[in-house]
Amino acid sequence: MNEMGEIVEADAAAPDVEALRSSPARFVNREVSWLQFNMRVLEEAGNRNHPLLERLRFVSISANNLDEFFMVRVAGLKGQLRAGMTRQSADGLTPAEQLEEIATLAQHLHLEQQDYWRALREELFAANVVIHEADDLSTEQLKYLQRLFREEIFPVLTPIAVDPAHPFPFIPNLGFTLAFELVRPNSSSTLTALVRVPSNLDRFITLPADLVSEGRIEVVTIDTLINLFFNKMFPGYAVAGSGAFRVIRDSEIEIDDEAADLVVEFESALRQRRRGQVIRLEIERKMPQMLRRQIQERLGATSADIFEVEGFLGLADAVKICEIDRPDLKFPPYHPRFPERIRDYNGDCFAAIRQKDLLVHHPFESFDVVAQFLMQAARDPDVVAIKQTLYRTSPDSPIVKALVQAAESGKSVTALVELKARFDEEANIRWARDLERAGAQVVFGFIELKTHAKMSQVVRREQGKLRTYCHIGTGNYHPITAKIYTDLSYFTTDPSITRDVARVFNFITGYARPTELESIAASPVNLRETLLEHIRREIAFAERGEPASIWLKMNALVDPEMIDALYDASRAGVKIDLIVRGICCLRPGIPGFSDNIRVKSVVGRFLEHSRIFCFGQGHPMPSRKARVYISSADLMQRNLDWRVEVMVPIVNKTVHKQILDRMLVAYLKDNQQSWEVLPDGSAHRIRPKEGEAPFSAHDYFMTNASLSGRGSALPRGADEGDD
Repeated sequence: MNEMGEIVEADAAAPDVEALRSSPARFVNREVSWLQFNMRVLEEAGNRNHPLLERLRFVSISANNLDEFFMVRVAGLKGQLRAGMTRQSADGLTPAEQLEEIATLAQHLHLEQQDYWRALREELFAANVVIHEADDLSTEQLKYLQRLFREEIFPVLTPIAVDPAHPFPFIPNLGFTLAFELVRPNSSSTLTALVRVPSNLDRFITLPADLVSEGRIEVVTIDTLINLFFNKMFPGYAVAGSGAFRVIRDSEIEIDDEAADLVVEFESALRQRRRGQVIRLEIERKMPQMLRRQIQERLGATSADIFEVEGFLGLADAVKICEIDRPDLKFPPYHPRFPERIRDYNGDCFAAIRQKDLLVHHPFESFDVVAQFLMQAARDPDVVAIKQTLYRTSPDSPIVKALVQAAESGKSVTALVELKARFDEEANIRWARDLERAGAQVVFGFIELKTHAKMSQVVRREQGKLRTYCHIGTGNYHPITAKIYTDLSYFTTDPSITRDVARVFNFITGYARPTELESIAASPVNLRETLLEHIRREIAFAERGEPASIWLKMNALVDPEMIDALYDASRAGVKIDLIVRGICCLRPGIPGFSDNIRVKSVVGRFLEHSRIFCFGQGHPMPSRKARVYISSADLMQRNLDWRVEVMVPIVNKTVHKQILDRMLVAYLKDNQQSWEVLPDGSAHRIRPKEGEAPFSAHDYFMTNASLSGRGSALPRGADEGDD
């Protein structure tokens, strides 16, 4: 029973489900599942329904994801190995065994990325987008590039000779470097030289229009340019061998729990991250062995850390090509709708929300409504207080500007800034400083818990009394990512919800765990138990022979207790549909064990990010009687136990119908951007069945306005569930 193959192949007789229920084989390894998800991302590069440059963008996204995977997940496993830890993962693998499996899959993924790069490069050439090699540049182009190198590139580069007087330099995380083995004429001695390419230099250089054929865009890489004119940096030397390399370092942060000043501690930790241990060393295959050994030794990398690259080193940089001016090779521009409900009230967000709860579906509806809500609060003389969580936001954040303006105008402003938002720590420190200077009260939350909940609270004086308005979201307060991430923004004045939001804010600022929550569930208080109780209720419905169903949408399903509860529900006869974008450690479709569970993953133009949890309550779904929640949490241990998250019930009929009947039904119906996840954790693309019309959820959302946001634009009677 240890081999999943034996379980899946048991067609004639059901597997020993009781033994399986306690076996590690019931879980897919988390790291393996993530790599399989990233393979789905990469395979969109071969989807000819996408424009050519968008297909290349998927290659770049996959490569960038893989970099982060090594920086964080592989770094963590290697840290466990160095510490001598042998604790097994939920699926029964030691750190060493996981690293062995990861190495094989990661290498396969890397090779697939290079295959797609080569194929797409040929297609780009056919579409008049040329990426030049050195030997196919014309004389005029070479003259232009030589002048450009002399005037714009050479002054920025620092060529370094490596010898006893010049020690091997520090190569930062993601540092891209060219290495050379040099010789002088009539000399047998060699010299090692390095040229690190600064991150602020563009990887691709576009040749001017007067030097290219009409209608073509022609580019050359910065590494090609450096190789062409290397003699300008080391005159008198000849190149005996060369190759590029790239370093990926451990990017996890360790924080002293007793740090007196959390901001100062984080600033110090960020400096340390830049010097993290080498986790992966990517080296061009053409590099001479002696030069390779020297680089490996100087960087302290093991043979297991080295990945040979035959192709384009640093494929994450290929995203720069996607920025060229070829709109015919990109998705048609999409301009999100602004909710008509707000326009019905002449832009007054408070009046629209007072009239009825409002749900905004990003990116199909504009994130501007969230910024407008807070900007209106900042300017409104009747607003007395604003509280806001900040996990990630943009460099020029309208949210932070609104909070600064509110604080400067004398309002009570409290900002809960999460310093532990991975790779956004530096930006969050800057925002904290700006807000404090404006007079806002800045709180950094818990050291041991990340504040991941997305909440705004605005308290306004109306007719002599205080009324509270709340925004609760599934995504970050980030206007840039809100254009590509699918997320939900929920606005309400429901007193039971607004009181609970106030309790969660007080929990974060005062550490006093709320003893009672009226409507919402929060982790680490009661979110886990609330979900488990709903699953138990569905099991009870099934055991009584009543309709029992669960629909869940999330980014990751990892938590063993939640997975086991879903297995138990499947065995009891509960029909379960899961939409899991990324990691899924649950194995669906095992006869007698999880054959009532279907898992699909939606990967397309927009990044699925909303979290929605629905329970049938004894009625076939979709049903007005179903219990519907939206949340900031995925079903992972970190979200349920180690973060502050919220899950809010949707009671308003219009919003309820929009989420359940429109959104989730569309995702479940999608047969254009969907993959079915199989028992072994792999997936196959879902195709329309014979006689079934193609249906894309993203296309549907782009062309059909939401019920909640349409307001007077919605024909009377079109929303049968309107309040």
